[in-house]
Amino acid sequence: MLEIANVGSSDVVVDLGCGDARMLIAAINDFGAKTAVGYELREDLYKASLKSLEFNKLSERVKLVHGDLFNADLSEATVVTLYLTSMANERLKPKLEKETRTGTRIVSHDFSFNGWKANRIERFNGHTIYLYVLPEAYSVGAQPSIRDSWRFWR
Repeated sequence: MLEIANVGSSDVVVDLGCGDARMLIAAINDFGAKTAVGYELREDLYKASLKSLEFNKLSERVKLVHGDLFNADLSEATVVTLYLTSMANERLKPKLEKETRTGTRIVSHDFSFNGWKANRIERFNGHTIYLYVLPEAYSVGAQPSIRDSWRFWR
C-alpha cells in the first residue's frame, strides 16, 4: 500500500484503524515518511501498538491515538491508508472529501470507494489495492455514486 502511494520523506501517513501499527512502522522505517499517525479504537490493539512503537524506537516519530477514526485529524495527512469495509468507506468518504488537502493520496485495501475513480488499481495474491488522489478522484470525470444518483432522481 505504501509503495503504491509512493510514500517518501515529506509524507505524513495517517492509518485509520491502524491495528498493530505495522503500517505506521513500515511508513517510517521502510519508506522514510516524515511522520505517521494511527487511529485505533480497540484497546488491546492500541496497547500492543504502543509496545511495538517503543520496541522499534519510533515513539517520537509516530503518534498513536486511542479513538474513533471518524474523529481523526486529517488536516496534515498527505497519505491515508485504510483497510475497512465498503460501508465504513462510504461513511468516511464525506470526511475525506472535506478534511484532506489537495493531492492527498488515499490507499484502500480490498474495498473501493463507490463513485470515486481510482488513479491506480493493483491486484496480487487475491487482494486489491486502490489508490485515489483527492480531489481528482471525485471531481471531473469521476462517476457519481449510487447514493448521489438516487438523490438526483428523487
